[in-house]
Amino acid sequence: MTLSIAKAIYLFLAIGWYIVRIPHERRSRRTPISRSARGGKERILLCISFTGLGILPFAYVAFGFPRFATYAFQPSLAWAGAAASAAALLLFYLTHRSLGRNWSVSLDVRESHKLVTDGVYTYVRHPMYSAFWLWAIAQALLLPNWIAGPAGLVGFGTLYLFRVSEEEKLMNEAFGHEYADYIKRTGRIIPRANRPRAPR
Repeated sequence: MTLSIAKAIYLFLAIGWYIVRIPHERRSRRTPISRSARGGKERILLCISFTGLGILPFAYVAFGFPRFATYAFQPSLAWAGAAASAAALLLFYLTHRSLGRNWSVSLDVRESHKLVTDGVYTYVRHPMYSAFWLWAIAQALLLPNWIAGPAGLVGFGTLYLFRVSEEEKLMNEAFGHEYADYIKRTGRIIPRANRPRAPR
């Protein structure tokens, strides 16, 4: 493993994310939104997350900026980052496949929206967030820069901290007891060790 390969893996992660997302984004746009929690706060959080996961790491990969924050490259960390990248992309794909037209980049409930509880959603309520956490961890391991590396953890962590409760509130308003029961048997981003079985 070399620094150049580690940078290439980060780029592959970012490009792979777009390859997975674009077709789902196009399909979901055809389904009207019935309920939304979009607003100024949501746009700010998305910008913060994009800065941490996209702009700052790309500036380092492409231009070595900021150079003063660079530290010695550690191949063993980069290999761990490569594994986290593969896991993130797989989870991105599985999450989008389960969501189908229900997917949205923001806090939206679409017409004919169904509560998805199968696939990866059998185990966690927010596998998309789990995938982004894996991306942020991979970035920190792949990029030996004290700013660009952990920027994803800070950027996405900020979005997660201020958004996840709003999203669960929106879903609870849309699905009521069905969502409340779903919460009882799943973890937010990590599967529960003793997960109650779903009712048949």
